[in-house]
Amino acid sequence: MALFSRKSREPARPPVPFIVGVGRSGTTMLRLMLDAHPDLAIPPETHFVPELIDAIEAGATPEQAVETMTAVRQWGDLDTDPADVVARWKQLDEFAPGPALRSFYEMYAERQGKPRYGEKTPAYVKNMIKIEAAMPEARFIHVIRDGRDVALSRWKRTLGDKDPAPAGQVAETWQRRIRRAQRHGRKVSHYLELRYEDLVTDTEPNLHRIADFLELPWDPVMLRYYEHAAERMAEMARDLPATDGKPTRPGEERMQAHAMTQKPPDPSAMYRWKEKMSPEDVAAFDAAAGELLSDLGYEVGTGTAATGA
Repeated sequence: MALFSRKSREPARPPVPFIVGVGRSGTTMLRLMLDAHPDLAIPPETHFVPELIDAIEAGATPEQAVETMTAVRQWGDLDTDPADVVARWKQLDEFAPGPALRSFYEMYAERQGKPRYGEKTPAYVKNMIKIEAAMPEARFIHVIRDGRDVALSRWKRTLGDKDPAPAGQVAETWQRRIRRAQRHGRKVSHYLELRYEDLVTDTEPNLHRIADFLELPWDPVMLRYYEHAAERMAEMARDLPATDGKPTRPGEERMQAHAMTQKPPDPSAMYRWKEKMSPEDVAAFDAAAGELLSDLGYEVGTGTAATGA
């Protein structure tokens, strides 16, 4: 678990976790673990934060800025009235990216009856520097999963696609995003790197370290996150509307994609590539990203069950 942390000169505010990473890497599980804490509320994925920062910095009014938020197809998951957001923003002493974002997150946390908030949108792994500039209290938790299992999960999710991305291409994308995140992680004040597999097999010690990183008092209820996972994930039960060339995604499909979060961490979800991935795909993935796999402590060149290795 890599950790970078530097002191900030900004006014002291409670740390705000931003859970990031390549999609299908276990970020939802960590979101639910932290959200189970009585002091911390983490909403569904937002997908508008970088664009909102840009809009406000470019001089957008509250009415214009909120359109940046409502334009993303995930907006409905947040169950928030845009008029309420605008009204709250107009009460701010300064309409700037940081105060605007804090105000939005506070609204969500208040509805959950909690004093602190966080964020889990994996794609923000590309925007850590921008986000920290707006919210210096941001603390980034980068969840990493064996890329071959990421590929399997991605292929399962896109089973209906006629031409799923080949293993080598998935490997290159996985490697590029992680290497970039590691570079950016050295440029922000607070960055923690966590392997999904370690969170599954050594849940409590890793959650303790995350809680310390976030200056969050330890509460064992985080270990029982799965007891309320269905209730929290119900925010995503609606159909995701089609937009920007992306088809409608049924609510049932969205819920099924995260069904495992309603159970305790399951080691059988690890290293499925050894049983499920063809030798050709393993070889292609390892050829493209074997060095990074090895750097992260994953096996390389061991073959699969299909090879007898």
